[in-house]
Amino acid sequence: MNCEVCHLKELEVEHFEIREVLRCILHTVVFHRALGLVRPKDIDSELFEITYVQCGDAEVEKKIEEKIDQFIGWVEKHPNKKSQICLSFYELKNKQATWFSNRTERLYWEHWYINLNVVHLKAHSTKSHHSKVVVGPGESALEERSARHAALELSLLEVLFQIIRFVNEKKDHIPPVPTPEAVTFPHEITIPSSSDSSFGMDMFKRMLQSGHPTMLS
Repeated sequence: MNCEVCHLKELEVEHFEIREVLRCILHTVVFHRALGLVRPKDIDSELFEITYVQCGDAEVEKKIEEKIDQFIGWVEKHPNKKSQICLSFYELKNKQATWFSNRTERLYWEHWYINLNVVHLKAHSTKSHHSKVVVGPGESALEERSARHAALELSLLEVLFQIIRFVNEKKDHIPPVPTPEAVTFPHEITIPSSSDSSFGMDMFKRMLQSGHPTMLS
């Protein structure tokens, strides 16, 4: 099965920016993979001069908020680490049932990798990494943070446009609509494992590349 993968541009964020950044990205992707039964809802970001669209479905919003909460919890246990969230779309296929397997399996047809570098900026730092603004002796750390936040806003807009380009260019791999009642295609959001990081995500990536777990097949 043809599975498309989109690696979104890495964003450098502070802890307080994580929730709004992920809301913008996850809702934008899910909305563009929504089906007919949606009531689009424009949302003005709480932190950025950005308006994005939600599906207007309470269950979708709840699922996204729960995953963001889980990710923020992981970040607090693993400070100053780069991390990746994967939003995957799949279809369910019936599988010949045996005593040791389920009746259905997930066939993944699209993966979105959201890459975040969560940083903790010290108040006395004098140089912003992305904004290329050097703070002079008379300028405050607040001005530096403001410049860095403005740079993040521009980068986040780039990511949203990257999403729109991808969904407009990649259409042939989308499967038939699973059911008329569905709001979006079946999907899951995976965050780094709580045990840690690289091993869990590496195993997850290998599983995705194969389409389904190889054991018991």
